[in-house]
Amino acid sequence: MKRILLAALLALAPVACTFAADNPAIVPAARNTDKEKWWPARHDAKLKDPKRTEAKVIFFGDSITQGWEGGGKAVWAQSIEPLGAFNLGFSGDRTEHALWRIDNGEFDGTHPKVIVILLGTNNIGHKSSNPEQTAEGMKAIIARLAQKTPEAKILLLGVLPRGAKPDEPLRQQAAEITKLYAGLADGKKVVFLDFNNKFLEADGTMSKDIMPDFLHPNAKGYQIWVDNMLPKLKEMLN
Repeated sequence: MKRILLAALLALAPVACTFAADNPAIVPAARNTDKEKWWPARHDAKLKDPKRTEAKVIFFGDSITQGWEGGGKAVWAQSIEPLGAFNLGFSGDRTEHALWRIDNGEFDGTHPKVIVILLGTNNIGHKSSNPEQTAEGMKAIIARLAQKTPEAKILLLGVLPRGAKPDEPLRQQAAEITKLYAGLADGKKVVFLDFNNKFLEADGTMSKDIMPDFLHPNAKGYQIWVDNMLPKLKEMLN
């Protein structure tokens, strides 16, 4: 019987490996090229920052989250930092990079009440993953975080709209990811929040007054983020 079971497991193993290889969004990957030396340096700095293990709220994501240290700095200082928040946003990150960061210590020793996740736009922007693969990557992230920080709740945000017009392919793919993300939430441990329409005009176009490059919010855009997220975040912290 043991031999039969072992044979069955061995037979399944290549299938699992093939599945992972077919979807790079679920395979943890580091960034350490000659042009990206800042990435491991930022990772190391975040690991050493004592505020990381003291944080009640951790923001986890890509350049839009890292931007709280740039264009959103004033809004962060006024509305987010007082909540005991810590920023783990890394510009250019895809789901596979976020998985690597989870596996390599960024949540070790932390006890956040809420983890706010905004991630996925680079998977489609770099054409490394399609929306379905990206959603699988997010599903893997949620599972990893449940292991690392089982007490924490997750506030999963829809991928922000990108592109000037509603018919642009990346805009449509971002919207598709957002719909798939909604299906990953249970409303208790994982809460989904979508306020993407707040960044758009009535006709679906995007104004440079909010996102000058049609992707990254400016200070006005970060204020929109706060205004539409903060009530839910505070509710989850209570």
